Amino acid sequence: LVVRESQAAIFFRDGRALDTFGAGRHTLSTLNIPLLTKALSLPLGGKSPFRAEVCFANLKTFVNQKWGTMEPILFRDSELSMVRLRAFGMYAFRISNPQVFVNTIVGTLPELASSAVDGFFRGFIVNEVADFLGGHLSTILDLAQYYNELSAGIQARLITDFERYGVTLTDFKILSISPPDHVQEMIDKRGGMAAVGSLDSFVRYQAANALEKASGAGGGGGAGLAAAGVGAGAGLGLGAGMAGVVTN
Repeated sequence: LVVRESQAAIFFRDGRALDTFGAGRHTLSTLNIPLLTKALSLPLGGKSPFRAEVCFANLKTFVNQKWGTMEPILFRDSELSMVRLRAFGMYAFRISNPQVFVNTIVGTLPELASSAVDGFFRGFIVNEVADFLGGHLSTILDLAQYYNELSAGIQARLITDFERYGVTLTDFKILSISPPDHVQEMIDKRGGMAAVGSLDSFVRYQAANALEKASGAGGGGGAGLAAAGVGAGAGLGLGAGMAGVVTN
């Protein structure tokens, strides 16, 4: 039995995993004696009654595995009430216990690609992300400063889930958690209002802009400045009136 570097060979006899072999050349002793096998296999259609199987597992670290939410996660936000969030990121894993991995995930399949394993573990990841966000995050407005902490906390909880299947989770990253587009627009508007300040200050600022534009449009004549004065007076009056409506 020849096993390459970064591989493990699981030897099965009578349907049971008996041993795991690392890289190198191994000599196996079985009951497949050529003459006896030929005599006993005749009534069985040429198949040996003593059968052994070997499964090869790739022990390299599978990097850049993607995960993401198929459907938005419902999140109770302390600032925005109920919000639906989408999240995605990347993770890396490697097979640490080949026998457990083959018996629990591979089963009787002749071959299992990394994409199938990725799909299997995605469900565990999304469930842990939803649960961890609900218990450790107050509002999505604080997400920017907590990405590393959230990634580390979720990875710590996922390690046990992966190890049950003979797999070690070597890395886990959250790349983005975002609300729907219409919620992002509302957050932008809210930020814009906060930057403007009070309504009275905003109206006065607009009136000052109108004065500057009207002054430039007058071309240096008295009529232009007079028009600018009228415009300024009207603007300031409107600002005072609006402020009174809002405060009262």
